[in-house]
Amino acid sequence: MSILSQVILSSLVKAGVNFAVSVPDTLFAEVLEKLEDVGIIHVPVTREEEGVGVAAGAYLGGKRPVILMQNSGLGNCMNALLSLNKTFGIPLLMLISQRGGRREKVVAQIPMGKATIPLLKAACIPFYVSESLQQLSEHVVEAANHAWRDEIPVAVIVRRELVEEDRGY
Repeated sequence: MSILSQVILSSLVKAGVNFAVSVPDTLFAEVLEKLEDVGIIHVPVTREEEGVGVAAGAYLGGKRPVILMQNSGLGNCMNALLSLNKTFGIPLLMLISQRGGRREKVVAQIPMGKATIPLLKAACIPFYVSESLQQLSEHVVEAANHAWRDEIPVAVIVRRELVEEDRGY
């Protein structure tokens, strides 16, 4: 298993996360395969806004949820995050893989790559952007604590460059 996947899984456990929803993403593929091995219930969903709703239900049922998705799905679930989570004080940890950055091969990913952080800022959703695997580990725990303390959605942007750090590039 990659170091990136190990960091994410151990950080989720340390943060007390016990329920995960996800939309398929290559950056998180290994993590998604191992969630149940570390005691986190995993429910795959087909769309991000569906995941926000499932995670909200899990929270109301006593769970500490995370959603794992690509930044291209952030726009899909923004209404749910604002009208459900922010309106009713439902915390949610979001791990968002960043596409559309430097060396992006898929041109269609670039617009959302540029819009991700401005969109989070416009929605007043706190976010963390990690520059290293060590910082990612700290940010996942901090973001989870922030989400549950303030009863809001909080995002951690997982940059694709961290995969390169993991591989020693």
